[in-house]
Amino acid sequence: MRGMLSFQILWLLSKGKMHGEMIAEEIEKRRGEKPKPGTLYPALKELSNKGLINGSRHGKIIVYSITSDGRAAVKVATNYFCRSFGDIFEENERR
Repeated sequence: MRGMLSFQILWLLSKGKMHGEMIAEEIEKRRGEKPKPGTLYPALKELSNKGLINGSRHGKIIVYSITSDGRAAVKVATNYFCRSFGDIFEENERR
């Protein structure tokens, strides 16, 4: 699920800047459970190290934003996801 978490983080940040707790709450809305800090923050660090997101400190809070490389990665990942799983969603809608 780590790759899916990274994809979700990038997708959320493609919609706007967010801090870690906001990201966790948005993921909770979609998954039904909030990612643990020990899962979320290493994923954020990895995305930052890859140059896909930036973090800017505002006091104790780090606000994350997506980079142009991150936007390109979201586009590639979305296309891959749709090719890989699109038929599953189409079949589910027909049921």
